[in-house]
Amino acid sequence: MINFDDFKKLDIRIGKIISAEKVEGTEKLLRLEIDLGTEQRQIVAGIAESYLPDQIVGKEIPLLVNLEPRKIRGIESQGMILAADVEGKPVLLHPEREVSPGSLVR
Repeated sequence: MINFDDFKKLDIRIGKIISAEKVEGTEKLLRLEIDLGTEQRQIVAGIAESYLPDQIVGKEIPLLVNLEPRKIRGIESQGMILAADVEGKPVLLHPEREVSPGSLVR
């Protein structure tokens, strides 16, 4: 369990996927460029077995933006997308209607 103050530390925003490509030498990883309105972020996500790059470009997704960057396969990932886990496979989450990139999730 975490307390409410810990939860408030999470900065989750809606980002729009502007490009996606498979990470060379892997089966599971995609490198995503995400528009957050005021900036763009590069994210490495383990969703390649469930989504083709051209299926997700233009989609809006929630992104944890205040996570410490991490190198994955030599690529810096600057956040983490949020997805549901359905039988071990990721299912991307989307806003019900279009929202501005960078919109705060609360």
